[in-house]
Amino acid sequence: MTEAKIRLYVDQALATGQPVALDEAQANYLFNVMRLGLGALVKLFNGRDGEWLAAVEHAAKRNGILRCTAQSAPLVPPPDLWLVFAPIKKARTDFIVEKAVEMGAARILPVQTRYTNERLREDKLRAHAIEAAEQCEATYVPPVEDLIPLDKLLAKWNPTRRILWADEGLQGRAALLQAAPGPWAILIGPEGGFSEEERGKLRALPFVTPISLGPRILRADTAAVAALTIWQTTLGDWL
Repeated sequence: MTEAKIRLYVDQALATGQPVALDEAQANYLFNVMRLGLGALVKLFNGRDGEWLAAVEHAAKRNGILRCTAQSAPLVPPPDLWLVFAPIKKARTDFIVEKAVEMGAARILPVQTRYTNERLREDKLRAHAIEAAEQCEATYVPPVEDLIPLDKLLAKWNPTRRILWADEGLQGRAALLQAAPGPWAILIGPEGGFSEEERGKLRALPFVTPISLGPRILRADTAAVAALTIWQTTLGDWL
């Protein structure tokens, strides 16, 4: 057996001796693209049971079976941080989801705002989240929720979870976040920013903390990375 160099997400239970059946796409990737043979090792994870080494037990063009041998890493959930963002152009929305996974968001919530004009394929975004977790060796995959209007989301929001709002109207020096740990969410607006009505509602909410991300207005995808960095280096698991 050679050292496992491939990580694969599977939506099946993982445990010692557990067989894992592969679908056609997974079998094609492992056996036709990557040319793995019997006995080759693969790293598997499902977002619940940690990461497991598994050996190829059966290999065919359209299916296959792996068998778990030992756990190679425990489940490491990210901090209790959500990313709430308005979808933008497709490639940039994909980028936001990928970086949210890499940077340790626990939940990803797309929202419809006044100036949100982009269509969204949640199934595609979930696939991007899985691919990002495979690449960055995460053992947890944050759920990507269905698109929801911002007003509706805020109406049912639990106020114990504070919102860090990247307010494009607060240009200046980037904020040094001084806040208590606990459940948080980051809110990033659309390319056109929030409407004045939306901005007024956000300012009135006691659980919303507006911050500046610097002296220049950032693109939405850049703002998401910047805000995640500020939170993670202050309250998250980068400390």
